[in-house]
Amino acid sequence: MSTPNHQNFTLEEAKKILHKFNCLDIAPIIKQSEKVTIRQALNLITSLSDYQILGICADTAEEGILAMKTYSQACGYAAPDNLPHPEGPVYIKLNGKNGLCYLDSYYGHHRGVLVSCQSYEEAGINEMYGHLPLDLFV
Repeated sequence: MSTPNHQNFTLEEAKKILHKFNCLDIAPIIKQSEKVTIRQALNLITSLSDYQILGICADTAEEGILAMKTYSQACGYAAPDNLPHPEGPVYIKLNGKNGLCYLDSYYGHHRGVLVSCQSYEEAGINEMYGHLPLDLFV
């Protein structure tokens, strides 16, 4: 997958696009044309942070793993492929810094992807965005 051009956004514009997803329990269904803008904004933000931690809540392991793989690829990470596939909703956490991944059954009502951007410098980007759509990079 090629990384979309994000030069059309300033950092503040990208943050404004992504902030509308903050504090949502369930990521909204969005049009394909909107996905392009959101992907570009997220790509800019992640490119300016040192690493990301993904938190994914999905109805099924298959849906969650697909989201993890596509978001990981967009962030420049290799996703693990040996994860369990429990029945029902799942929670997945992937640390992009060290590659640690956790998948387990999830009984909460949240759905979507949380992207926590981490920077080594205090003045860097240390913010979380989401819940973003599971299929943003599909």
